[in-house]
Amino acid sequence: MQETDVSEKTIDLNVDIGEGFEHDVELIEYASSVNIACGWHAGDPLTMRRVTTEAIRKGVAVGAHPSFPDRENFGRVPMRLPTDEIYAGVQYQVGALAAVVAGLNGELSHVKPHGALYNMAEMDEELAFAIVRAIRDYDPRLAIYGLAGGQLVRVAHEAGLPAIDEAFADRGYTADGKLVPRSDPGAFLDTDEASKAQVVDIIDRHCVRSVDGQSVSLRARSICLHGDGAHAVDFARMLRKHLARAGVGVIAPVPQIVGQHA
Repeated sequence: MQETDVSEKTIDLNVDIGEGFEHDVELIEYASSVNIACGWHAGDPLTMRRVTTEAIRKGVAVGAHPSFPDRENFGRVPMRLPTDEIYAGVQYQVGALAAVVAGLNGELSHVKPHGALYNMAEMDEELAFAIVRAIRDYDPRLAIYGLAGGQLVRVAHEAGLPAIDEAFADRGYTADGKLVPRSDPGAFLDTDEASKAQVVDIIDRHCVRSVDGQSVSLRARSICLHGDGAHAVDFARMLRKHLARAGVGVIAPVPQIVGQHA
């Protein structure tokens, strides 16, 4: 993993890839971490190997992006599954990508749940713990990415796992720091300038502006750039240039372990 001067202001930029969109290779160029679909909401073994190869070549941290078993809805529809099924499914997907990474002489660094699995972990503590247990029992060195200040990162810390608080460049926030549901007005910021301004607030002011105009305190070590937008590459390029001019380094986070194993 890259080294940096601890006095330098830094942020991780993570991108979800391997999901069937056009610009994976270009987006890797601007990311410090990638989250690779493991086949349940999108992706397949060949795609996993292709994008992993490129990420390793570029020195980008590689993570697994497990989801509900729901390709039809891209993993974005809530599913009520037993916790042992969640546990097994997360381990299955993480193990699949880990095998690809190992076969390329790389190292898996983290896990970030996808879509409805990610969002439901903020509302259902048992589900969050099933995700955390699956990762802990597979490899407790793996970091877990979750919503900044949210339940998943809290449960991960309580279980003694490293966790990365994540914010979003292009998503709207509620007054309690949650993401606005995709079906609701304000779920997405409507201009690149608004997204850039939100990133500046996250890095410099440790806050976001909610859809009802409130300033919401938020401390994030990583910012997600979605890879499925029409201008995803252009926005990533513009943001990297802006961060460079502002003296902000872009680097994968070094996991910090907090708490004890449950």
